Amino acid sequence: MVYDEQRDAVGQRSVAQLVNDLSSQVSRLVRDEIKLAKAEMQVKGKRLGIGAGMAGAGGMLAFFGLAVLVAAAVLALALVLPAWAAALVVGGALLLLAGMLALVGGKQVRKATPPMPRESIESVRRDIDVVRERMRQ
Repeated sequence: MVYDEQRDAVGQRSVAQLVNDLSSQVSRLVRDEIKLAKAEMQVKGKRLGIGAGMAGAGGMLAFFGLAVLVAAAVLALALVLPAWAAALVVGGALLLLAGMLALVGGKQVRKATPPMPRESIESVRRDIDVVRERMRQ
């Protein structure tokens, strides 16, 4: 029922009016797709930032792990075996934690790349397909 009324309304409009409507609708569609692309890029940028931060934290923990291993070497020379072994365990644990953070950060970086708004691109392709189909009818 509503479709018939719309078809009648379109049938009474001039070609210039229809082209004008098409132009404004395409403009609105492009603006909406740009907004969608911006939102998607913001999400990817945030993911990239989190991943880079975690990788940086992993690097810092690796540095501290190496510092503890150096302290372990000093303790090995200065004290008996138990203190030396304890320092090695702490240094090893810090290096293990650094490795885990680096792996998780790397996964976050891979999720953010490539920095293309895939969802927006797919949405534009669907819109183009719909417009082409409508034009054929």
